Amino acid sequence: MSEKIIDLSEISLLEFFGVNEKNLSFLSILFPSVQLILRGQMLKIIGKEKDIEEFEKVFKELEELYQNEGLLDEKLIMSVVKPTALSYETKRKFSDGILVHGRNGMIIKAQTPNQRQMVEEIDENDMLFALGPAGSGKTYTAVALAVRALKAKQVKRIILTRPAVEAGENLGFLPGDMKEKLDPYLQPLYDALRDMLLQQKLENYIDERIIEIAPLAFMRGRTLDNAFVILDEAQNSTYSQMKMFLTRMGKNSKFIITGDPTQIDLPKNEPSGLKYAVQYLENIKGISFVHLQDYDIIRHPLVTKIVNAYIQNEKRED
Repeated sequence: MSEKIIDLSEISLLEFFGVNEKNLSFLSILFPSVQLILRGQMLKIIGKEKDIEEFEKVFKELEELYQNEGLLDEKLIMSVVKPTALSYETKRKFSDGILVHGRNGMIIKAQTPNQRQMVEEIDENDMLFALGPAGSGKTYTAVALAVRALKAKQVKRIILTRPAVEAGENLGFLPGDMKEKLDPYLQPLYDALRDMLLQQKLENYIDERIIEIAPLAFMRGRTLDNAFVILDEAQNSTYSQMKMFLTRMGKNSKFIITGDPTQIDLPKNEPSGLKYAVQYLENIKGISFVHLQDYDIIRHPLVTKIVNAYIQNEKRED
């Protein structure tokens, strides 16, 4: 008899093996010729050399599938163990539109027609403008799409950026080092990522700069290759900042620009870069626009009523 150890330190055991390790039990049934023993972050395989090699080959495919899907279930396992039962091309149907499997079993997917349109448009185009009111899910959906692309190894990194402090990055008066100054303005992006990635995994990605969260001014002079890049709160970018950002796009990259044109915090004499970008780029092939509406708001039901009340009263004042 032979033994082989597989290191699982880069895998969430709950996502991979399921609740009560039901996927491990299922694999044991499918591979009765080997003994599978899970100890901490290590999986020990005991059996004949040939049987171990056969299991290892399948296990490697399961790891790749897990990286794409964010979890495993019996149907997905069967798609690898017995491809005739379920082809790899149709496996995504089982996820029912799921973008990411988040922490604690959270299922993250596009929940409204316009959010689903965001998914379709970024699959077909390299740049997407998602415009709409607060709470319509534009930023959250964009971050989920970025995490999906990273897990599927379509990109090597995620870059999330937004204008900070009146769009001018005037941070000197705030206490702390640069990170401490910036974090309050980038908190919504951290919140979304924490829903989608285990805390340790997120921290590792940030430490290794696989995920980078930075103010818009930090994008100047860079070329962003092999990256999924999101500019959030784009209505608070200036004309020059927006032009600078859009021209950072490198090879094999996806850009999503999110913003609410009705919530501009710039000084009155400073035009929003988002406004001009929409005007200038609307007819360029490869750039898509999705306009989310108040009916896309999926926060507390009162948020929709609040947004509508402000819209109605602002129209009267105009």
